[in-house]
Amino acid sequence: MLHRLTLLMESTIRLAILALMVVIGLPGIGTAQESTQPSISLAPVVGAAELPRDLSPWGMFTAADSVVKAVLIGLVIASFVTWTVWLAKTIELFIARRRVRDGLRILASVRLLAEVPQHFGKKNSATARLVAAAVTELRLSDDGMDCDGIKDRVATRLERVEANGGRRMARGTGVLATIGATAPFVGLFGTVWGIMNSFIGISQSQTTNLAVVAPGIAEALLATAFGLAAAIPAVVIYNVFSRQIATYRALVADASAEVLNLAGRDLDRRAPPLRRTQAPIQAAE
Repeated sequence: MLHRLTLLMESTIRLAILALMVVIGLPGIGTAQESTQPSISLAPVVGAAELPRDLSPWGMFTAADSVVKAVLIGLVIASFVTWTVWLAKTIELFIARRRVRDGLRILASVRLLAEVPQHFGKKNSATARLVAAAVTELRLSDDGMDCDGIKDRVATRLERVEANGGRRMARGTGVLATIGATAPFVGLFGTVWGIMNSFIGISQSQTTNLAVVAPGIAEALLATAFGLAAAIPAVVIYNVFSRQIATYRALVADASAEVLNLAGRDLDRRAPPLRRTQAPIQAAE
């Protein structure tokens, strides 16, 4: 009987110790339990990328690649050239057309070609150059020369002066055509280069988080925007200048016709004395 009580007490003590170990969570028991559960591998969590604080055009320019910076600087210079040519050529065309219109009024009010230089003075205008060319040819021609030949030579000189005036007025507009044709492709080159760098950054960071690649793509698209901003005004200004220069050439052509008419009148005034000197010779024959 005493032996049975002793065995019962030992069993009770063992069960109490085992229950205490389970409640406390002994390391050995926890390890054994964890080993029975399947291991779950979690994917690495990519933290939120820090975006640049300044996403303005200047901030994106300072953070851009050196090649993209060079493209942007070149496009800014091209845009500056475009607006400089616009300002200079607008002033030049305005003054030149006003001088030609004033010259046309003077030519319409005089009767002799020799009187025209007195009205112009030392003004450097297309009409003054036309009058100077006609007067020079009349001075070099003798009174005994054929009037038709003199008129042809005067007309040739006037055509050359007119062509030179058109070329002089069109000077500087060719750069506008070049900028308008090449600026979009230069900007596209900067865009392609920037996107290429963005993809390289994706492969190096091993993440497709949009916050990581968005700044590089924005910098690349900025080059395209600059290219369009430089090309569109250049094309529009070039077309405007083409029409204005065509109008200027038409005015110069009108002035050339007026000068040729004055030269023809002067030659017709020389003709009667020549005919009177030739009449007795024909009668004697």
